[in-house]
Amino acid sequence: MGLFDSQRGGRHVGGMSPIQMGMLGLLAYKALKGKGGLAGIFGSGQSPDTAAGPSSGGALPGGALSGGVLGSGLKDLLDRFRQSGHEDKAQSWVSTGSNKPIAPQELEHTLGEERIQWLMEQTGLPREELLAGLSKELPDTVDKLTPDGRVPTDDESSTRLS
Repeated sequence: MGLFDSQRGGRHVGGMSPIQMGMLGLLAYKALKGKGGLAGIFGSGQSPDTAAGPSSGGALPGGALSGGVLGSGLKDLLDRFRQSGHEDKAQSWVSTGSNKPIAPQELEHTLGEERIQWLMEQTGLPREELLAGLSKELPDTVDKLTPDGRVPTDDESSTRLS
């Protein structure tokens, strides 16, 4: 069973809800920005290898990007939380203990306007719905990507996402 196998209510593109697409986009932001968008990569038949570029590390089954891209994105995202003063929350998601929640406005501050705008464009979600969904899902997603209490290697990320 993969990380995004459970589906919650709402619109779905390529078998993924907009929040799930946003979560992957958030983790792979640097590799995906300007490369055709999430809908094209996850649901329209565009090859993920082509969309993400040759340095992305390839594709996973189901149209998700490789662990190399997502692992790098996870490290980048955790750095953003450290820099914005929310390291304790992000560290709780990585560690093996309970996850601390993140409020939508804290997430907004951490992500920055450019990422939020891009994610809104890619998911089709309004700002408030996007931030509420990401703040609800991000702690569990990071927790699932880091079950050993550390950021996984690229190979480990690929295995967990397939």
